[in-house]
Amino acid sequence: MADLAERESQFRHMREVARGIFLTAIQKASIASAFSRRVHCDRSILRICDDLYDLTSYRRLFVVSLGKAAHTMVRALSREVGDRLEGIVASPVEEANQVRGFRYFRGGHPTPNAESISAAEAILKRLGSLDANSLVIFMLSGGGSAIVEKPIDREITLEDLIATYKSLVLSGAPIAAINAIRKHLSAVKGGRLAQAAHPAQQVSILVSDVPEATPDALASGPTMADSTSIGDCERIATQYGLVEQFPEAVARLFREHALLETPKRGDPAFARARWWTVLSNQVAMDEAAAAAKDADFAVEVDNSCDDWDYEKAADYLLDRLRRLRGPTSPVCLLSGGEVTVRVRNGGVGGRNQQFALACAERISGEDITVLSAGTDGIDGNSPAAGAVVDGSTLQRAGGAKSVRDAADGFDAYPLLDRMGDAVVTGPTGNNVRDLRILLAY
Repeated sequence: MADLAERESQFRHMREVARGIFLTAIQKASIASAFSRRVHCDRSILRICDDLYDLTSYRRLFVVSLGKAAHTMVRALSREVGDRLEGIVASPVEEANQVRGFRYFRGGHPTPNAESISAAEAILKRLGSLDANSLVIFMLSGGGSAIVEKPIDREITLEDLIATYKSLVLSGAPIAAINAIRKHLSAVKGGRLAQAAHPAQQVSILVSDVPEATPDALASGPTMADSTSIGDCERIATQYGLVEQFPEAVARLFREHALLETPKRGDPAFARARWWTVLSNQVAMDEAAAAAKDADFAVEVDNSCDDWDYEKAADYLLDRLRRLRGPTSPVCLLSGGEVTVRVRNGGVGGRNQQFALACAERISGEDITVLSAGTDGIDGNSPAAGAVVDGSTLQRAGGAKSVRDAADGFDAYPLLDRMGDAVVTGPTGNNVRDLRILLAY
């Protein structure tokens, strides 16, 4: 009995260690910290990474901030620049302490709402009033695709948009593929906000929740030349059987090959535009690695399963962890980015909790702990950021059937919450993709 109690105590301890690594990472990979390093204003000279802007040389200064980190970014910028800023903020939550000079919209996420469309219309109207003596600062973060939206085809209704977004999110397609289609259906995505702001000077500050190699996927790239094409959209729609799932107004555009192409490199809209990433998943990964080393783990990083199916990712990462495990030192394997889940029926959960349950089935009885969570504090349609599981999860859940039923029903949260294994942070005001923390000891 003593050995059993000691083992249970060890499991509890390692779950707390994993939580500690995650919480340290999201605390230190903060927007306030990123802006203090990368954005600074002194005597009206605004420095954004390697660029300098003399604010006194512009007749108008306008800010557009959208996404899950929209308010946090505006607050950080205002601390540097002061009260001379004005603009529009679109985020998915009702902000209690709004920044003076800004008009706020509460857009929908993961699907658009009426405020999403109102925000897009307000942004387009204000951008259309700017001229060559204006500076517009775009601040983009994850979730912006749904939070600010306006269909490019007037026949597409809000209900059509919602149905289209649901089909895309549940398709199992990677985020870059989903956003390729969103861009071509939107009046604000795929570089079209840059077109609306032309000929103003433009600079975009990015808090990225997309793969490092595809920055134009962030918020569906409203200020960047689009690297995707109509052909890509039609291929993706065919691959995932989406046309049959889309509402008629959207499906018709695909059947009739009537999508409009997005602006590409060389478009005049980008002649006076710059883009800087101030915070990304890599920063969160670096902070997690430092926290794991402080906890005396040997640390390895493997991001190769980004955008993989969650079960394939679980198999790969657990196999890698077992091979890394040393005879003396405990090991921590870190993996950033996102896994994909094709939801076939509705429960309460998200991709991180689904991944955690997949791991729980594979590590029963082993001295392994796995935490998977989103840096935005939101996993799917649940109140949790993610979950932490270990070799005791199946037993504590009442057996493998309980875990399998929750996984098959895409209903992970109720089970994990009941066991105290959901990771709940609340919305963090940040979004730099997911972290997976695998510990072997």
